Amino acid sequence: MNDQILEYQRRLPLRTDSKYSIIFRGILDMERNEMIHIAICDDEKDFVAHLTGLLNQYAAETGEEIKVTVYYDGMELIEKYDTTIDLIFLDIQMRLVNGLRAAERVRQIDEKVGIIFLTTLTQYGLEGYKYQATNYIIKPMKYVRLKAEMDQWLKKHRKDDSPAMVVSNDTGRYKVFLKSLRYVETFNRNLLLHTEQENIICYKSMKEMEQELQGKGFIRCHTSYIVNLFYVKGVNKLEIELITGEIIPISQPKRKSFMEKLAEYWGDFI
Repeated sequence: MNDQILEYQRRLPLRTDSKYSIIFRGILDMERNEMIHIAICDDEKDFVAHLTGLLNQYAAETGEEIKVTVYYDGMELIEKYDTTIDLIFLDIQMRLVNGLRAAERVRQIDEKVGIIFLTTLTQYGLEGYKYQATNYIIKPMKYVRLKAEMDQWLKKHRKDDSPAMVVSNDTGRYKVFLKSLRYVETFNRNLLLHTEQENIICYKSMKEMEQELQGKGFIRCHTSYIVNLFYVKGVNKLEIELITGEIIPISQPKRKSFMEKLAEYWGDFI
């Protein structure tokens, strides 16, 4: 079997063009989990090739299907960020935009993506945790460390598989996790999504948003509002109070239906 793995690895393209994504398919497990999308952001091409090879080996040994996308600078990661990325290996010391600045921007776009910082200096470790880093690794990296990090991250990642949707606007693409979305309202002919982190403009119609959130704990309580039932504290006449203290309107025609669905939702937790 080991000879089979080595031969498989030799046949895989170890190309490190940032516009090219490599997909490694493990051969040991016929019942594979969903594909993992990993980004490598590092300006050292030799190290990128080395880490790509380690991920190649991990895919072959574990049966995981891994897609690798390479970025050679923090600015490139920010400008071309792909919200399907699950995990980023992010070098801290890069010339144009360093890894800490890139991580700060990535966290604004994607609150859940895993980040493992790469560094040659231990002094950056604690600073990296400000951006909810999964861990940090001191270069050079050996396979035994890569495997340990991947095993630990995968275990946590598959336990916390939160539903999300992708929202695009003039400032970029954002991954919005539904559990952090309090409510949606119309705003200057667009939609404004109120999340725990920030407010995000969305160009979809209210009808499209209602359909996308249907069956996921969201109810349209007004022509101009959709609310996440998880955040509802109570209803007083034609006003809904959220646990955050915010007040949003409920229209008279929708009140009866809303109260029935709210009672049903609350009943599930009693």
